[in-house]
Amino acid sequence: MWERIKHILIKEISQIKRDKRMRFVILAAPLIQLVIFGYVVTTDVNHIPAAVVDLDRTQRSRELVSLFSNSGYFDVLLNTDKEEDAVRLLDKGKISCLIQIPKLFSKKLKKGSAAEVQIILDGTDSNTASVVQGYVRRILGEYSRDLIQRRTAMVKGAFFEFRPELMGLRTPSLKNQMRAWYNPELKSQHFNLPGVIAVILMITTILLTSLAVVREKEIGTIEQLIVTPIRPVELILGKTIPFAMIGYFEVFVVLGASIFFFGIPFRGSVLLLLFATGLFLLTTLGIGLFISTVSRTQQQSLLTMVFFVMPAFLLSGFMFPIANMPELIQYVTYLNPLRYFLIIIRDIFLKGVGIEYLWDQMLALAIIGAVILALSVLRFRKRIE
Repeated sequence: MWERIKHILIKEISQIKRDKRMRFVILAAPLIQLVIFGYVVTTDVNHIPAAVVDLDRTQRSRELVSLFSNSGYFDVLLNTDKEEDAVRLLDKGKISCLIQIPKLFSKKLKKGSAAEVQIILDGTDSNTASVVQGYVRRILGEYSRDLIQRRTAMVKGAFFEFRPELMGLRTPSLKNQMRAWYNPELKSQHFNLPGVIAVILMITTILLTSLAVVREKEIGTIEQLIVTPIRPVELILGKTIPFAMIGYFEVFVVLGASIFFFGIPFRGSVLLLLFATGLFLLTTLGIGLFISTVSRTQQQSLLTMVFFVMPAFLLSGFMFPIANMPELIQYVTYLNPLRYFLIIIRDIFLKGVGIEYLWDQMLALAIIGAVILALSVLRFRKRIE
């Protein structure tokens, strides 16, 4: 049995080597996707084009403007006292944020009264506007605390007993210290790139498995294999094992690039990740086999794969939180193997958790994988017999 499987493996590997398009899919496509998700696709918002309308033109207003400029989030393209110039840039889409500092800004601060700053955002992109809103609040909060600290220090130097409430100062009644665990810098790369491994693994193994079998049908060699002494199980193993090996190879390539090139922290167990990858491969290889049984040409196979991959990607939680989806769709996502593998791979990467925290995700993945692979093998055996 194993001798016959070995010959099929050699045949498949030789066929992959001869096919230049296949080599591109295996080697180049994963690296291209890694670069895209590592550099291009990001939810971080930096270098926000902004304009400042400073009607006060005092040291205090200039301090506030410098905080925005030096924050790393904003690029102040215009600093003027003419509101219409800044509004014109906002209308043209040249800036996303307009900061207007009113007259008497500095005098109000010296008196200890509230000084308002008007912030106008371009709300056409609601997600970006929400992030910019958070940046603005953070900068204004830091500026307020700095003013209170400076005034407190000044008054303490003049009086032996300092009582802020008598000086008209606003003192914070609550201090909060915020920290983010597992991804302290809140970089979207750290969230995206582990998921890229799962997506690449799914697309590549489904594509290669389905195309390899359909190609045999198109050129007529599947009939030659059927009439040989090779049993259906041996043929299925010989067809799927090479692509499982390719899947593991791509996991190592993307894993290495993510850690050593992009600097993504890996805090978990490599062996646990490889074990979970094997469970996920059960599902992707099974789906590839199933697609090959319902497709007669490679074109049909590609269309069927896209029909499956796109919903699986969108309903996996890769880019959009599952909790934000309609309740009915949330139940549908439990049938999506990519959902479970994304949780596993991100928790292993960023949290470093073990199987005691991931056993339920792995169990669900194993059950789905076993069912899909069994149904696909039964259908495939029926077709070739």
